[in-house]
Amino acid sequence: MAMGPAFAVADCQGSGPEEMTFRSGDRIEILGAQVPGLPWCLGRHTASGQVGFVRTSLINVQGQASDLENVIFLSEEERSFFSREGRFSEEEARQLLRRMSSTNVCTMYRLDTSEEAETQQQQEEQEMSPPCLNPEPQEILQTVKNVLEQCKSCRGCPEEPGSPGIHRASSGASLPDTEEPSFCLDTGDDGADPEALGSQLLFLDSPGFQAGFQGLYDLSPPTLSGVFGGFTDEEELVRRLAEARGVAKKAGLPMALARLCFLLGRLCVRQLKLSQARVYFEEALGVLGGRFGDLVLVAAVYTSLASVHLRQKNKEKCAQVVPKALALLLGTPGHVGRSEADSSLLTLALRRAISSRSPQAEARACFLLAKHHARLKQPEEAMPFLERLLLLLPEAAGTPGTSWPMDCYLLLASIYSQRCLPHLALSCIRVASLRAQGSPGSTLRSAALVLQNSPRLPLLPAQLAHYLRQALATLASGSGQALHGLVYASLAQLYSQHGWQGRAIAFMAQAVETDARLGGCTVVDRLVALAWLHVLHRQSPAALGILESLLEAAVATPDQEGLITNMMAIALKRTGRTRRAAESYYCALRVARRLSHPQNEAVVLANFGALCLQAGASGLAQHYLLEAVKLFSQLPSREGSPDFTRVLLRLGDLCTRRALARQAKCYYEWAFLVAVEMDHWESQLLAVQRLCHFYSAVVPNEARCVVYHEFQLSLARRVNDKVLEGQLLETISQLYLSLGTER
Repeated sequence: MAMGPAFAVADCQGSGPEEMTFRSGDRIEILGAQVPGLPWCLGRHTASGQVGFVRTSLINVQGQASDLENVIFLSEEERSFFSREGRFSEEEARQLLRRMSSTNVCTMYRLDTSEEAETQQQQEEQEMSPPCLNPEPQEILQTVKNVLEQCKSCRGCPEEPGSPGIHRASSGASLPDTEEPSFCLDTGDDGADPEALGSQLLFLDSPGFQAGFQGLYDLSPPTLSGVFGGFTDEEELVRRLAEARGVAKKAGLPMALARLCFLLGRLCVRQLKLSQARVYFEEALGVLGGRFGDLVLVAAVYTSLASVHLRQKNKEKCAQVVPKALALLLGTPGHVGRSEADSSLLTLALRRAISSRSPQAEARACFLLAKHHARLKQPEEAMPFLERLLLLLPEAAGTPGTSWPMDCYLLLASIYSQRCLPHLALSCIRVASLRAQGSPGSTLRSAALVLQNSPRLPLLPAQLAHYLRQALATLASGSGQALHGLVYASLAQLYSQHGWQGRAIAFMAQAVETDARLGGCTVVDRLVALAWLHVLHRQSPAALGILESLLEAAVATPDQEGLITNMMAIALKRTGRTRRAAESYYCALRVARRLSHPQNEAVVLANFGALCLQAGASGLAQHYLLEAVKLFSQLPSREGSPDFTRVLLRLGDLCTRRALARQAKCYYEWAFLVAVEMDHWESQLLAVQRLCHFYSAVVPNEARCVVYHEFQLSLARRVNDKVLEGQLLETISQLYLSLGTER
């Protein structure tokens, strides 16, 4: 495809007003691009200023568009198409980040799980994590005190600070629409009175394109009711437009007449009156008389007329009109509408581009077809053209820093997601992230698509870390500062879920500082979550320092005070201060009962049981655990299921140590049933592991042991844990061998 100035190599006398007349050596400026395989292009005579169709065989274009991007997009509006289609608003970003950073640490009491094996990943982290990512507890405690001072000095803070937005100015973000005049034919107008139509016809006689004309040129069913809202009968509408056409003809308003003829032709096409439509379109072309001031109208008339000729199989007329219509559609920017005519002609243009072996023309046609179907909300029809466009895109295509390939990949990923093709969607997201440094909106949109297409597991997908870090980097240098705290909290939640508590602590500390600096009211919740991360990281003294500072600052609500005292008790128990832990548990229990929160009450009772068990009072421990089970069993379905399962397993372990095998089996199986009912895979895994151990070591039963190991294997495959899967396959093989059963 060629762009820029050209020189005539022969004389040419135009056969109509729309064709340019020139002499050899004249300079002609190509408007848009010259498309290989098409005999016409649109140009402007430099000397006379005449605009018209130019035969490509009679000119020599000086410049060639070597960059594929420059011929795919012929205007800034086209260049910003993909970013507009995939616009990720700030509110959508907030909802996504709240979803990823949400945790019940700040709303529900925590169950003490110190007896579970949770140190393996932390030991790996201590070996692998750089020291700079693990801030010293003393530094964090000093930060906490500074933050609490700020909280006390600004109690009346807003819930969440606002931000100017998360999109760059170059991303094609839509600005508020300005009011444009529009044409609206009212049923109350007197069609026979020229004065009643005068102002509307003068508006329609504008020599150039105006935004108010776009609805007329599209004339699809949704816009039809908006433009001609007073008419329910198309026949009546055609009659009134014909009357207006007559008035425009008598008044000598050529552009108004051309537009009314075009409207009448489109309405006739809708009613399958193709011959009548052809007459109107030909009249519109004749009235235009080579006027190219409104290129959108010219392209729409040529496209509609060419479509009618194709449907009527009029080869002679097609040869005259179709090449010019294709030159306007492919060679000039922004003239693809919403009609079937545009789709059929663009498909024909794609065939010609392929036959001419021009990757640039093929890419341009693919883009226009994808844009056309996207505007009509037909993502599946747009999908093959997006795929082909990206295949035509060289590895090094685009100017440095350009973001449209990334946005195009993300649009394709969202289509794959709608068609339930998660692996293809994730592949597109991955390639998009390697293409260019995107805006915060595009990186967070990538994260949303990863979350949408990953397996449905309680854990956040590990791939999210890459996109959240990218979002953090782009937010640091632009607007959207208010999202900083949410991104840090999301990263903390992600790393914590995957066992990297040191890094989670570093990110949560940054979330605390960010929220405090921006004046958010989530600081107390962030500090509670930070304290719990220290508990999980076996840094109970640091957790105690944070929690005691919170109580001393008196910034917590009664609900939060109960959470804090329960968490303090867990930290005190882990530091060996049993008496103070019991006192804290008692305070938390009183708060839970005063606020009538049975689930929190059950958790505190279970924690009391664990404390008694550590002190060697197994009978008292069993009493408190049974009281907790009674409360859990009275809760509505799906409330407290992970904690309920753990308490039942703890009771089973206690019965096993006391040689009460039948009771232990009942508690293990009860825990397993609760976990299965709630579809909580981690609880299922804990319960089935206990049952496997029970039937292999406590009450040996090889048949049942095989059954539970098989179920455990299915869970390992569900969470894609290859190490556990391999261990289980080996164990199951040994079990089958001991049973003498061939598998």
